[in-house]
Amino acid sequence: MHLSRPARVALRVGALLGFTVLYVPLLLVVVNSLNPDRSSSWPPAGFTVRWWRDAWHSAGARDALWTSVKAGLGATAIALVLGTLIAFAVARYRFFGREAISFAVVLPIALPGIITGVALNTAFRTVLEPLGIGLGLFTVVVGHATFCVVVVFNNVAARLNRLPGSYEEAAMDLGASPLRAFRDITFPLTRSALAAGGLLAFALSFDEIVVTTFTAGPGVQTLPIWIFSNMARPQQAPVVNVVAVVLVLLSVIPVYAAQRLSSDTTAGSRV
Repeated sequence: MHLSRPARVALRVGALLGFTVLYVPLLLVVVNSLNPDRSSSWPPAGFTVRWWRDAWHSAGARDALWTSVKAGLGATAIALVLGTLIAFAVARYRFFGREAISFAVVLPIALPGIITGVALNTAFRTVLEPLGIGLGLFTVVVGHATFCVVVVFNNVAARLNRLPGSYEEAAMDLGASPLRAFRDITFPLTRSALAAGGLLAFALSFDEIVVTTFTAGPGVQTLPIWIFSNMARPQQAPVVNVVAVVLVLLSVIPVYAAQRLSSDTTAGSRV
């Protein structure tokens, strides 16, 4: 498509403004994590790694990080199992209610987080508390899994829709059992989509705060909640900036890896 010179200039200016709004605030967080002044003065009086040392020795930040990792891994495991099973059912079979199931699976990620959080909190208190199971890490994992399933389902379903079912049928015609056909044919062709979905699910869970607020018990504090609760403490502001930088880095890595895996356009052509 050919664009006129004014249109190209306008597009570039708009893109520059958009990237500025997105990434300059993140850059300021990085700069403030190295600012020797606790008040985040501008311009910074110098640079120091003191706050990085303090963050490393912060027991609260380390515990919150480990809680986020455990919640992310648990939610990702559930999402991989459920999302993959539903994707195979929807992509490989035709049955009544197929479209309704697809819509029901995708809906949680479109709902406002506060609605999901309130609904889960009510459900957990109504169903689990009478059984002696209170809010805690388990309920956080379940809450995160509700929207993590969506990204796994979307990735796997998209890959399966690009793969003809004749591959598995040919393998079974040659004597392979359904399990053998899945192991030797289907899984190698979909594993990059599974990995991408799992990485995205972990990234979503790792930085989730709204649903976590409604599903975590008093003793459960993930890294985003730790950051939010310490933002109002002036003495903790530099350490919060450091932890925020670490959180951004830990979120970017799986998203970048998932993007590279999702760009594997040749996976559908290899057997």
